[in-house]
Amino acid sequence: MELLEGTVLAGESFEPIRGRVVVEDGQIEAIEEVPTDSTDIVLPAFVNAHTHLGDSVAKDAAAGLSLEKAVAPPNSLKHRRLAAADRPDLVAAMRRTLRFMRETATASCLDFRESGPAGARALREAARPLDIDPFIFGSGDASVLDVADGFGASGANDDDFAEQRAASRERGAPFAIHAGEPDPTDIGPALELDPDLLVHMVHAEPDHLDRVAEASIPIAVCPRANTVLDVGRPPVRALLDHTTVALGTDNVMLNPPSMFREMAYTAKQFDVTDREVLRMATTAGAEIVGLDGGVIAPGRRAALTVLDGDSNNLTGSTDPVRAVVRRATALDVDRVLC
Repeated sequence: MELLEGTVLAGESFEPIRGRVVVEDGQIEAIEEVPTDSTDIVLPAFVNAHTHLGDSVAKDAAAGLSLEKAVAPPNSLKHRRLAAADRPDLVAAMRRTLRFMRETATASCLDFRESGPAGARALREAARPLDIDPFIFGSGDASVLDVADGFGASGANDDDFAEQRAASRERGAPFAIHAGEPDPTDIGPALELDPDLLVHMVHAEPDHLDRVAEASIPIAVCPRANTVLDVGRPPVRALLDHTTVALGTDNVMLNPPSMFREMAYTAKQFDVTDREVLRMATTAGAEIVGLDGGVIAPGRRAALTVLDGDSNNLTGSTDPVRAVVRRATALDVDRVLC
């Protein structure tokens, strides 16, 4: 049994409770209000709702390039670098990035893995010795579902994904697709595929939002990547008003996959509350693919982060949720329990 004491951000509302979390056999047994001298902040470990970990072989190589030249399939710099990478180097690079994510309090990520079944297997190998579990959205033809957890489509303007959608539905695996990143033209066709997850939706229009709300389709947004690629700003407030919204960091070649950085940027640039941002970084991503984490509640998996509330950075903070979302960094992480 383990006892994690301090200010616990409990439940889906992240209500600060002075006390402790009781953990046994990897599960949260109880949250107890008890006297404590601990200045620690205990919160759910992050779930990064959109990554491209294969980009780890080409960090910062696309700086200053447009979306099309940087990452668009099939001939962008990203895809040329992926094609040129040998498997041991790819696995090693992805493993280093997964370690960084673990060090920055991420318990899981929803990764769009290129290169078909071989790409999915490479990511499984990279994650095998680590305490972080990527949920893999595979690519290519439907056979990737023999290896991956779901299917991740690049975009409805890139190809016809009807076969992969049908195969995902038959297997009960989630189907995700990029939509509305450079412009709105691929959003309608993406919605026709009845996806389980939409990624980006930067250029979502009112009729798109109504369809998303009617079908209860969650959305992963990646504000920092959208800024770097100069494709626009996702309408985060409008998206939250229509559906579940989760936070992702997108391409590793563009930005480090730090949820601390993504939260702080989102909180300061968009019309959102700190609690909404923290939910986007934890509970929402877990809910999208059915992970048993993302919230501190009895009976849930103990995927938890402990921040040092007495660090040089956090000491004197007046609100623990605001401190986590707007101020905390990897240097404040005392422990990650997964």
